[in-house]
Amino acid sequence: MARLILTARQGSGLTQDELAQRAGTSQATLSAYERGLKAPSLQVAERIVEAAGYRLSLTTEVTFTKQAARGVLPFWVPDRLWRGRLPECFAMISTPDPARFGGVARFDLRRRPSRRRTYEKLLRRGLPDELIDWVDGALLVDLWEDLRLPQAIRGAWQPAVDLAGHGPLVHPTYRGPVPEEPAVVEDQSPRLGGDDGVLDRR
Repeated sequence: MARLILTARQGSGLTQDELAQRAGTSQATLSAYERGLKAPSLQVAERIVEAAGYRLSLTTEVTFTKQAARGVLPFWVPDRLWRGRLPECFAMISTPDPARFGGVARFDLRRRPSRRRTYEKLLRRGLPDELIDWVDGALLVDLWEDLRLPQAIRGAWQPAVDLAGHGPLVHPTYRGPVPEEPAVVEDQSPRLGGDDGVLDRR
């Protein structure tokens, strides 16, 4: 928690005194939190982090295992999918080791066709850090049926894709403000057909 609070304050450019005032605590207490001498409750930590302009949130913990199969080079497989960071998951990226990706030095994630080809290469040869940084779970699920992958790799990734791709049938109820209903204006334009909606060709 100490590192989190320190990172939030430094990222906001605030001094300890400035952040303490915004968060409703003292500079001495904030200093003790940052040095790990005191541990704030989760509620207090959330208040301090939000005062610095950040928000505490759950982050998916992904575990990768290295797998091997006949006919393919060793590859990494996650136990679950994750959400990528914006705008990185729609960026032009340079690979540190083009030889590992068949000589490709740059990937374009901005357009769907090139993103599909990039994901095919990443699932074959990407390291865990590269997969986390460049692949977005929702985009992967969307592309999944179109990806050309060896059967061993597709089979190994399938459980994570299935887990991510089977959301609830009903979206959780929206609890924000209810938008005002737009006024209904009767259409005064001339009709182009009969009552059955078919264009009149006469």
